[in-house]
Amino acid sequence: MKINEVEKLIGITKKNIRFYEEQGLLSPSRNRENGYRDYGEDDIKRLEQIKLLRKLGMPIGEIRLMQSGKCTVADSMRRHLVTLEREKANIACSAELCRSLQNQNTLLADLDSHTLLQRMEELESAGTAFNDIHSYDVKSIRYVGASIASAIMIIFMSGIFFLLLWAYKTDSEDAPPLPLMVILMTVPVIVIVGVLYSLIQRIAEIKKGEIDDAKRF
Repeated sequence: MKINEVEKLIGITKKNIRFYEEQGLLSPSRNRENGYRDYGEDDIKRLEQIKLLRKLGMPIGEIRLMQSGKCTVADSMRRHLVTLEREKANIACSAELCRSLQNQNTLLADLDSHTLLQRMEELESAGTAFNDIHSYDVKSIRYVGASIASAIMIIFMSGIFFLLLWAYKTDSEDAPPLPLMVILMTVPVIVIVGVLYSLIQRIAEIKKGEIDDAKRF
């Protein structure tokens, strides 16, 4: 089975499948004729296991240990539950602070952030970990960056298309033959379609964000 087929079957992007291969979680065979990866039933089963464990928030290292047989599923889950309980306590602490801010009913300009930060530092020194919104900010930046880059290319190609069209209408006698003009004008159209397709694919990858989650562990 080809990687495109695996992507549709399991719902894991090609980039993430290759990432798991780089991490040693997956080792598909190669087709002797063309050298392409050839995914068999065992690879599909392994990818489904990886997807399940990743959805539960299981670190790559733990999955690797389970695959190697160095620990059982129960052992890994026991350790993972400790992490989840810690995260649960962190969320509860964050929620408590949010409720206290809600009860203050004040404007941001009047907020005593210095005192609140000191309180958060005390909690952090006691073991509490607060969320880092950086990853969400980065995702937004990636959306904007991909959209801007695509828009610039589309505008540029559209300009070439209309320039060719204008040149042909203005001086059709000295212009290249019509078949050649059609070919020349088709090129920017094909590029625009390709850019839009790539943008859709890129947005889908950013939405899933699995590759970033995987690299955190």
